[in-house]
Amino acid sequence: YQTVFARSPGSVAAPTAGLHLTVAAREVLKARGVGWACVTLHVGLGTFRPVEVDNLDEHLMHEERVVVGPELAAAIAETRAAGGKVMAVGTTVVRALESARDPNRSGHVVPWEGKTRLLIQPGYSFGVVDGLLTNFHQPRSTLLALVGAFAGMRQIHDAYRAALDAGYRFLSYGDAMWIPERAC
Repeated sequence: YQTVFARSPGSVAAPTAGLHLTVAAREVLKARGVGWACVTLHVGLGTFRPVEVDNLDEHLMHEERVVVGPELAAAIAETRAAGGKVMAVGTTVVRALESARDPNRSGHVVPWEGKTRLLIQPGYSFGVVDGLLTNFHQPRSTLLALVGAFAGMRQIHDAYRAALDAGYRFLSYGDAMWIPERAC
C-alpha cells in the first residue's frame, strides 16, 4: 500500500492521492512537460479523526511530520521563474508546502523539516499551491475543510453531489478529482 513516490518508512497510511499516479502515468505527464519534485510525508493517525466540534477553530489539529528538502524548494523556484504553477498531489502535500512557505517570496518555499499542525479551512490564504489532485474526503474532516478552502465550499458540495448521483465509490482509490486552480 505505497505510492510510486514512497522512499522512506514513517507513515501510518499512504498519502492516497498519490495512488492515482502510476509510473506510466508519470512518464506520460513528464513527456507533456510536467516536472516532478517530491516531499517526504509521514501521514499520521490523526488524519482519520473526524472533526467533533461545530467551530473548526476549536478543533485540535493533528500533526504530521514532513520534509520539504532543498531540491523541492529549488524546483518550485525554477517553476515560478519559468512562469509555471505548483500542483500538489494530495492534501498532506498542500499542508507541507504551505507550512514551508517562504515569508519573503510569494509562491516559494524554504527547505523545512518538522511537524505541521497547519489547519487549512475556508478563509485560508494560500501562498504556494496553485492546483490540486485529491480524493473525495469524508464529511466532518479537516481534509474536506482544506479542499473547500481551496476550491470553494459550494463548488465542492456540487462536485460531491454529482459524484454521489453518478454512483461514485469513495475512499482512497478511484475517486480522485483534479482542481486545476484555487478559487479562493
